[in-house]
Amino acid sequence: MEAPVVAGIGLSEHQARAGLAEHGPNEIQPAAPRSLARRFVARLANPLLLVLLAASAIAALTGDALSFGIVLAVILASVVLDLVQEQRADRAIESLQQAVALRVRVWRDGQCVERPAPELVPGDLVQLGAGSLVPADGTVLQATDFFVNQALLTGEAVPVEKHAAPGAPAGSAAPAEATLQEARALFMGSSVVSGSALMRVDATGARTEFGRMAQSLRQPEPPTEFERGTRRFGMMLTRATVALVLAVLLLNVLYQRPPLESFLFAVALAVGLTPELLPMIVSVTLARGAMRLARSRVVVRRLSAVQDLGAMDVLCTDKTGTLTEATLRVERAVDAQGLDCEAVFELAWLNSHFESGVKSALDDAILARRTPGAVPWRKLDEVPFDFERRRVSVLLQRGDERLLICKGAPEDVLRLSAAWDDGQAEPALDAAARARIAALFEAHSAQGLRLLAVARRRVDAGTVDVSAADEHDFVFAGFVAFADPPKASTAAALRELHAHGIALKIITGDNELVTRHLCQALGLRVQGVLTGERIAQLDDHGLRAAVTRHNLFCRVTPEQKNRIVLALRARGHVVGYLGDGANDAAPLHSADVGISVDGAVDVARQAADLVLLEHDLGVLQQGVREGRRTVLNVDKYLFMATSSNFGNMVSMAAAALWLPFLPMRPAQILLNNLLYDLSELALPLDRVRESEMLKPRRWDIARIRRFMLWFGPLSSVFDLAAFALLLGVLRATEPVFQSAWFVQSLATQVLVVFVIRTPGTAWRDRPSPWVAAASLGVAALALALPYLPPGRAFGFVPLPASALVMVGTLTAAYLVAAEALKRLFHRSAPRRRRRRAPGPR
Repeated sequence: MEAPVVAGIGLSEHQARAGLAEHGPNEIQPAAPRSLARRFVARLANPLLLVLLAASAIAALTGDALSFGIVLAVILASVVLDLVQEQRADRAIESLQQAVALRVRVWRDGQCVERPAPELVPGDLVQLGAGSLVPADGTVLQATDFFVNQALLTGEAVPVEKHAAPGAPAGSAAPAEATLQEARALFMGSSVVSGSALMRVDATGARTEFGRMAQSLRQPEPPTEFERGTRRFGMMLTRATVALVLAVLLLNVLYQRPPLESFLFAVALAVGLTPELLPMIVSVTLARGAMRLARSRVVVRRLSAVQDLGAMDVLCTDKTGTLTEATLRVERAVDAQGLDCEAVFELAWLNSHFESGVKSALDDAILARRTPGAVPWRKLDEVPFDFERRRVSVLLQRGDERLLICKGAPEDVLRLSAAWDDGQAEPALDAAARARIAALFEAHSAQGLRLLAVARRRVDAGTVDVSAADEHDFVFAGFVAFADPPKASTAAALRELHAHGIALKIITGDNELVTRHLCQALGLRVQGVLTGERIAQLDDHGLRAAVTRHNLFCRVTPEQKNRIVLALRARGHVVGYLGDGANDAAPLHSADVGISVDGAVDVARQAADLVLLEHDLGVLQQGVREGRRTVLNVDKYLFMATSSNFGNMVSMAAAALWLPFLPMRPAQILLNNLLYDLSELALPLDRVRESEMLKPRRWDIARIRRFMLWFGPLSSVFDLAAFALLLGVLRATEPVFQSAWFVQSLATQVLVVFVIRTPGTAWRDRPSPWVAAASLGVAALALALPYLPPGRAFGFVPLPASALVMVGTLTAAYLVAAEALKRLFHRSAPRRRRRRAPGPR
């Protein structure tokens, strides 16, 4: 390789090191790394955690340090678990980036050497050729037939020609405000299609256009379904807690109870109403799902994305590489009459064999069908491919015969043809013949095949070079048809997604006919097709109405991808988006759960919540199931904690008005709540019914509130019955009353898990051994505490036999009543949904 003819011969190694120290590495950071403290504080800005912290802080100020310590320990453990998971995922992403690190040819000390792209600095001279990736922003100093593809930045598949400006000195500065259309400007993320060039680096890292695109990811993304759910639940708890505390204080004041004792009791009720271990339950469940996904080769970058995956009801994806193999193969070669013709393939093969520059996937498929062997032709000249002409022509010689072979887009090659080959003659290409060839093109496209047109023209014996002006009066030879077969696993994965209530939206740049055929091959019913041209004519309200009626979006731009995702979310859907290009960064950022693959560009991987190490929908389906398992197990805790806590707290608040003493001391209330929560720590390991995983699962706050209002009063009825029996029948003293009700309250809360955990019959749908052991163990501890020394520290006393019989009888009756009420609750849910009849969201 000759040294470039420019002012200077590149930077010295000393200058490069100084530039690296000044400008930093040529790397993209989508967001400035946040300190551990800032990340920790950001996670505390959760309404649910704030409710818990506020309640426990009030308790601490009134002298109840135990409550504050318990809540604080739980929240710290939950947040630390989330931070550890995020750090592990970031390390996995970093290792992926290092595995695909780009190396470039750069001039240093007068020599063209290979260096890692991160070591580039402004002023470096980089040599680029066909197939190279542009490693930084810069200026073209020299170029020969140089075309680059900027699709990662613009989304446009048409490469553009780049060249040094006429008359500009080689070392002149780049335009102050270079745009993507600037003929001299090159941008990081572009790829060289053909030709060669020398580029001077002008900007690196975050100062590049690609870096500015990555900076847009610093904008806060819309709240995900998980975040919206926790916020709604936190607000529901806040309202219920404030109402209960105010009611208790007001009634105690009216009954002239001691103010300090009344306030402490109200605070204890507030703490008892809040499910302190919910953050831990959620984090442990999500972490378990993330670990199971890791075994399926899925990197979870945001822990709550596991839950969002379970709530997802719409998945947006491209077709190439996700639904198809992304490996083209030649299906057939046909002449202008639609008959199989090997001569057409021979012409296409010669064109691809002698074509210079980077080979396209179509060229690779053509060349793979036949081994080279002896070729009697030799190349004289070429009109290289460019995406304005959309064709490539090569001039070949064999003896005295010289042939110009053109291969390219059907409509362009057909326009340049004046005749067609019928196998014996070359009749004129009249209107009837053109219509027949156009129909042939549409028929093959409808079969899902991509077509490449081939034409030829004999030239004079003295011709040794050609240009685009020589591309005329061709004899149209025929088409080469290519197939991109669907992946073997795709049809089964789509059926599974459909069976699990997930609608698939295909967003592609391909045409409608090819996409329709793919859907037919996969058994995917086409509900409607919306093209990019039509989307451009719709405002946001119109698009929101259209997205639910269509499931194919063809010929779309990157900006339209993001509009589609936002429109679906505005309609109430939980949206997943699968993408791997830089132009996918915005929709990945906007979706409830962004999904990328390990071969994706850095900015796409950084924008994603999940990274698939296998580009396969089957792997994604496993993630959906893990997400739903997570939601269902968390729901079990929410149903039990809110209903049991609400019932018990209402019982205590009501009883405090007519009992001569508190039904349970504040410390006993907190111990009761702590032991109950500990029994539920095994819920992440619980079994989930298969039928419950067949539809998207999200935090349904209205359903949780309804469940609380159904089961809370049931718990209160049995609590009040216990109060009446203890005082009216057993004439229990204050210590015996508080001890008996502590045992009965905790036993009913803990054992009802066997009823509430499943919509089916409790004794048939068995829990996991861990859940059974934890629940029975805590129930046994509650029964034993009045007889143990630690129990006496909380004011418990041994129970008489009559009190034990009463506790056992009421507990058994409560479980039977809960089973009956559960069945009624689940039977009423479908009727309520039908009455609401929301229609498409």
